[in-house]
Amino acid sequence: MNKKTFISQATLMIALSSAICVNVNAQQKEYPKPEPMKPGMSEYWTPQPKIVTPGVTTVNAAITAPSDAIVLFDGKDLSSWESVKGGPAQWTVHDGVFTVDKKTGDIQTKQKFENFQIHLEWCVPENITGTSQGRGNSGIFLQGKYEIQILDCYNNETYVNGQTGSVYKQTPPLANAMRKPGEWNVYDIIYSAPVFKEDGTYRVPPRVTVIQNGIILQNNTTILGTTEYIGFPKVEKHGAGPIILQSHGDPSEPISFRNIWIREL
Repeated sequence: MNKKTFISQATLMIALSSAICVNVNAQQKEYPKPEPMKPGMSEYWTPQPKIVTPGVTTVNAAITAPSDAIVLFDGKDLSSWESVKGGPAQWTVHDGVFTVDKKTGDIQTKQKFENFQIHLEWCVPENITGTSQGRGNSGIFLQGKYEIQILDCYNNETYVNGQTGSVYKQTPPLANAMRKPGEWNVYDIIYSAPVFKEDGTYRVPPRVTVIQNGIILQNNTTILGTTEYIGFPKVEKHGAGPIILQSHGDPSEPISFRNIWIREL
């Protein structure tokens, strides 16, 4: 090997070593991580939805289920439900209704659903206390992923994308249609399940219409993804899922439910 060849090979080795070092350093380079999220970062308070007084009705009369509906609660027991933690649903059944037991956690339907129409009636106790989100807080999760907020918003303001009938932390309701505490509120919800691409993104996003006490709160609204308490929506590929009712940890008196039925579409 002559001197020139040796120098050329040595130069090549140095160049290769430098390239490898640069590549390794590029792979090991650390970029700033996203700043920690706080709940308030995804909340906003204005404009407040207009207050619309629901039409007069016999508020203690429940609406019977259609002939093709699956009855999820008929006033007798919670046999169609289970604890999200596993085992039987432990909420309290009494006088044809059932009341949230905050010590036992959320409950969900044993059956899973995709596209559906669901009817449920819920009542904030007459002696309710608390303010904002700490007042009669619960929620109904569609396919176990997407929360429609349940809250006492009768003379009780909160962030608008967390009001009664909101797609939680996403889309505020078009109106505030609350009845006063002690009276029954009615939800009729029409839900279209998402269709996913192979890569897990939405081909067709989920959509929802929410009617409270005969007043439209969500009109074929696109759901952006999971309804997160902290952070922003996530797209998670999934199939059929349960209906979940939330046992919220706020200190106010627990709300009650009755007359729940669902029609698969």
